[in-house]
Amino acid sequence: MTIYGTAILSFSLLIGLSTGRLLGLLAGIDADIGGVGIAMLLLIFSTDYLKRTGRMSVGSESGISFWGAIYVPVVVAMAASQNVRGALSGGLMATLAGALGTAVCFALVGLLVRLGCRDQKAKK
Repeated sequence: MTIYGTAILSFSLLIGLSTGRLLGLLAGIDADIGGVGIAMLLLIFSTDYLKRTGRMSVGSESGISFWGAIYVPVVVAMAASQNVRGALSGGLMATLAGALGTAVCFALVGLLVRLGCRDQKAKK
């Protein structure tokens, strides 16, 4: 049933966010450290386990796919807006670090694409 897929997603999110909050407290900051990432890993591992053991129904899988397709873009957009707001209010150094990190990522994407194309040509 689709509702079971939604329940697996919900439990993964609750456990992930709680773990992220706990990691933040252990680090001495009032923030969630990696809660969404932990939730996504829990979802991936739990669904993989259920598929391998034959316990995942088609309805549950479609429920996870549906909410996963909606969940990921919304969370990424929320995190991105918080990061930009934090960088702008954090001063010049935070803004510069964010801009530099983005520039490096753009450069690496181009480099990785070129390397991937070169590997594909070598295989042919």
